[in-house]
Amino acid sequence: MTANPAMLDQSRDATPLPRASGFDSTLALLAEGYAFIPNRCRALGTDLFATRLMLSPVLCMSGAEAARHFYDDHRFTRRHALPPTAFALIQDHGSVMVMDGEAHRRRKAMFLSLVGHEALRRLADLTVGHWRAAAARWARQDAVILLDEAHAVLTAAISEWVGLPLDSGETRDRATEFAAMIAGTGAVGPRNWRGHLYRARTERWARRVIAEIRDGRRAVPEGAARTIAEHRDLQGRLLDVKTAGVELINVLRPTVANARYVVFAAMALRDNPACREAQRGADPGALARFTFEVRRVYPFIPFIGGRVREPFTWRGHAFQAGAWVLMDLYGTNHDPRLWPEPDRFDPERFRDAPPGAFDLVSHGAGSAATGHRCPGEGITQILVETLTDQLANGMTYTIPPQDLTLDLANIPARPRSGLVLRDVRPV
Repeated sequence: MTANPAMLDQSRDATPLPRASGFDSTLALLAEGYAFIPNRCRALGTDLFATRLMLSPVLCMSGAEAARHFYDDHRFTRRHALPPTAFALIQDHGSVMVMDGEAHRRRKAMFLSLVGHEALRRLADLTVGHWRAAAARWARQDAVILLDEAHAVLTAAISEWVGLPLDSGETRDRATEFAAMIAGTGAVGPRNWRGHLYRARTERWARRVIAEIRDGRRAVPEGAARTIAEHRDLQGRLLDVKTAGVELINVLRPTVANARYVVFAAMALRDNPACREAQRGADPGALARFTFEVRRVYPFIPFIGGRVREPFTWRGHAFQAGAWVLMDLYGTNHDPRLWPEPDRFDPERFRDAPPGAFDLVSHGAGSAATGHRCPGEGITQILVETLTDQLANGMTYTIPPQDLTLDLANIPARPRSGLVLRDVRPV
């Protein structure tokens, strides 16, 4: 048997590996976006298939069982697993994402130390303060675009939380930079180039901040900026200034990316009046369940890439070291085996229990402490809960007719209008 294009070494009696039609699927991925992997899994009746992207062999896998294998800390690395044009905007070189083993666990422990319960409550309180100040301004405007405004609010809140409060001009500058990085992540061409241009500007600022903290020119309280500046690796060495700046951005930018979830929450409240009423009740778990369902239903990260570290076999196929694999996050969050009527928005599916470690995978799967699950998941959860409460109870507004289409070919997805609000009035 000839080697298949995904670097699989199959035995004679192995089930033939399903393959997507055509020699290369790059154009199909650009056309279908989030739906690319789940479309082919359904068509082929499989959780695993082979294809080529940008002429490179790749395996695509989906579902909870696939997530258990992909998020096994020993089986996959994130190094060289995404195109450089996307990777540099998501994490960049030297970040915790591309580390493995004990070095990864040590760096990850630093991030997890920042997101304890009290720290998250403080971030929520800061965010409410900035949101209410913004809402007072919105009340004096004819209309606002919620996505843009949420970028600014979250930029102000997370910057203050890490110990780097910004004035209004700096907030606008940083928010513009973060928004460009986020928008350019899954793009090719000008949108991606713009993201890199702004990323370079942000990195210069972040490196300057780290240097100023270390030499005493900038006094900062205990918090993320100071922790990152003072963090030492396994050999007891400070991170180089470039890497420390990258990790500072890796706290700020992903938090600002939650602006999309805020917009999705507003859309869900509009489209599901019963959910809006539930947020006004006395059930303390309603906000959490609603946020879980926003994270499950709406498109955020379509898939994540990995390279096989240690050979293993799954579904009768032997994965060789170095094989490129894409794990389907969006499709797993819409898998009918996990989620009855997966396209129906229903927070009550979480009433009996919170989501398991390998089913709701918007931020990865498994353990954040030992594996590659995102350490910022708690930030997302509490911020979306907090701002859903503000949208449901802290202000009134109208949503005029507009184009709220979510184009799944556009990564990361957003409603075309950005969600325009009118007649905003703080309660």
